[in-house]
Amino acid sequence: MDAGKEEESLEVEGLRLVRAFLSLPPDKRAEVIAFVEELARIHAQAEEAEGTPAR
Repeated sequence: MDAGKEEESLEVEGLRLVRAFLSLPPDKRAEVIAFVEELARIHAQAEEAEGTPAR
């Protein structure tokens, strides 16, 4: 797959995820946000433990 097609595919997938997120009721959106924040926190801690600066 060439880079242009791959980028377009990722863009389409991202838009589908956004649409799915926006279709959730507010309480479920809050759960998704909390889950993603926790994943980001864990990822940052893991990078710090490895000595990699967090982004």
